[in-house]
Amino acid sequence: MIGTKMESRLPNKEEINELVQFLPRLYAKGFTPIKRWNGGKDEDGVSYFPWPEYEQEVNNFISAASQELWFDRKYIPNEGSKMLQSEQKITEASLQEIKSMLTFCLRGERFCDGHVASVIEAGKIKSILKRLKVIMEENEF
Repeated sequence: MIGTKMESRLPNKEEINELVQFLPRLYAKGFTPIKRWNGGKDEDGVSYFPWPEYEQEVNNFISAASQELWFDRKYIPNEGSKMLQSEQKITEASLQEIKSMLTFCLRGERFCDGHVASVIEAGKIKSILKRLKVIMEENEF
């Protein structure tokens, strides 16, 4: 149909592995996702809301997880949030559900500065990446 976008396909083993490779990087001992917070007032006295400057590894993860094949155009924010609140739901998630959760995690930054850092620090991305690793190793796609 003209004017409609097709749903993205599910990722293959190599594409899943690309994200799984971030597991030891984002959860290395002592790693913090935010390098520093920017904002405040400039020399003219103009105030700016604070925003995070992410570590490069986080930016790389965001870039990899933002690819079209990981984006769920039909995700419902409340459902993505609800899935992330249940460790059992994450450990049993399908690839489509993981796409929804990742979409929620990344799109949340548009509405709340530092959202990506909060889901990393809360271990939600860790749980998603662990589930992806299981899916990849068990060829559940």
